[in-house]
Amino acid sequence: MKANKEKMELALARACMNTADLVCMTAMPEPTVKKVLSGRNVRPVTLGRIAKALGVDPAELISTEEA
Repeated sequence: MKANKEKMELALARACMNTADLVCMTAMPEPTVKKVLSGRNVRPVTLGRIAKALGVDPAELISTEEA
């Protein structure tokens, strides 16, 4: 599953959060959070935890582009 970088940035902006806030809210390592925010492939559970912290549906954060 691939996260969409632009959608991730918009969700962060809507939640008025930065990367450090997201790391605290998800209790995940900073490199993992940065990997997701950069639009790389992630495990569904990781994307789910980030979506929950941002208050959005995980489907809103995934890339719909074909690889």
